[in-house]
Amino acid sequence: MIVRTWRGFTLAAKADEYEEVLRRTGLADYIGTPGNKGAYFTRREHGDRTEFFVISMWESWEAVKAFAGDEPEVAVYYPEDDEYLLEKEHTVDHYEVFASA
Repeated sequence: MIVRTWRGFTLAAKADEYEEVLRRTGLADYIGTPGNKGAYFTRREHGDRTEFFVISMWESWEAVKAFAGDEPEVAVYYPEDDEYLLEKEHTVDHYEVFASA
């Protein structure tokens, strides 16, 4: 199994709106991609900013590529993200799961 992580920051005042955007875009695409084994969309406040952290699980590298394309280390963004994100990280992190409980 492959774990993929992404993070982004919004202004706290826009966090609830961005949460809805993430539900409509990223979460829907994750769920709709064959080989996705689940995802956690999380958030936490940092003063006037809100951090969103996404953890997704994939059955294989092929499944990750089905979601992210041929360069899976490149972050996937949607047009709406430009309105909310304070900056965009170009890459994401991947981890191969070797044990779980």
